[in-house]
Amino acid sequence: MPQESADKGLAAADKYYRDYGSKARELKGQGRKIIGYLCAFVPAEVITAAGFVPFRIKGDVNEPITKADTEMETIICPLVRSCFDMALKGSYEFLDGLVVPHACDSICRTYDIWKYTLNLPYSHFINMPHGTDDASLDFHQEVLNTFRASLSKFAGKEISDQALAQAIKLYNQNRAKVRELYELRKASPPLISGEELTKVLIAAMSLPVAESIEMLGDVIAEVKGRGGIAAQKPARIMVIGAQVDDIAFIKLIEDSDAWVVADDLCPGAREFLSSVDVTADPMAGLAERYLRKIKCGRTYREMKGNYEEYLEDRFGHMGRMIDDFAVDGVVLYIYKYCDPYGFEVPQIKSYIEAKGTPVLYLEDEYSMSTIGRLRTRIQAFLELLGSK
Repeated sequence: MPQESADKGLAAADKYYRDYGSKARELKGQGRKIIGYLCAFVPAEVITAAGFVPFRIKGDVNEPITKADTEMETIICPLVRSCFDMALKGSYEFLDGLVVPHACDSICRTYDIWKYTLNLPYSHFINMPHGTDDASLDFHQEVLNTFRASLSKFAGKEISDQALAQAIKLYNQNRAKVRELYELRKASPPLISGEELTKVLIAAMSLPVAESIEMLGDVIAEVKGRGGIAAQKPARIMVIGAQVDDIAFIKLIEDSDAWVVADDLCPGAREFLSSVDVTADPMAGLAERYLRKIKCGRTYREMKGNYEEYLEDRFGHMGRMIDDFAVDGVVLYIYKYCDPYGFEVPQIKSYIEAKGTPVLYLEDEYSMSTIGRLRTRIQAFLELLGSK
């Protein structure tokens, strides 16, 4: 097979997934500056508009956490510890900077450890609020303006509104491609498996946005052209949780004779399905999207109306996805010590079950060592679905 064919579509996604960071490493060798970031709340548009390459830092479920445990408490989220562990072990030696948002406590309270230990030329903390009211939105816009000024200083040039508008346009195109991929999951059987889609989205996190758009377009064309997945499976599953940056868990479900057809995950529907509104001041559109449109457990939403209306406001997007993607069952997949999602579990579970959809709640360690235990519980859940 010619090289140009081998590195397109799903093959390209597989390549960048397996050798995560290879593109960033290549661009670093060409003189580009790479800015690493944690969490979907960092506006990559600002980094791109500055002329830098945004790179999402991820962990590795196959790598035991060792070095990080000498710097961080072991009661910190295992995903955050794994990300830090990979950085300490040299996986992200190409980074020129680091951006950390005020997401959960495990991310927020370890910023100083990241900053001190990695000692990169640039680092910035985005102190985003936890509320979504108008005052919080105004505050967040100022926070993002501070980030813009900080990154401009590091770049040695002003980040113009024009550059921001162009970056926003590109990221909206990227999200539109992801939405198009999600539409291919609605078929029965889905035209793209959950494992394939997860691999594509993880690969996209490591690419400059223009290259991500190209890869996603190639994947869409390839998937449409191959005529779908031949096998029919008895259950269609939705996975809800925080960040799933490895295919292992999704593959486990699909190997147990089910399709993962929907999700509320990062990377996934939570961070890719909403776009930035085009506004006169680009920072206003960015503040609105990152504070209000990404519905995450770390963000407080004031109760309006009665309790049922409040749950609909918080979790209605999950209910609509269950209907739109003909979901048979939901797996709530939460990492140990993930307090924001841990506190959300009872309400998410009761909301979804009240809609008539069964829910399996799993707490995991972010490690391949737990796969056997998870497999047993998933298979039992699928048997329950099959008996209904």
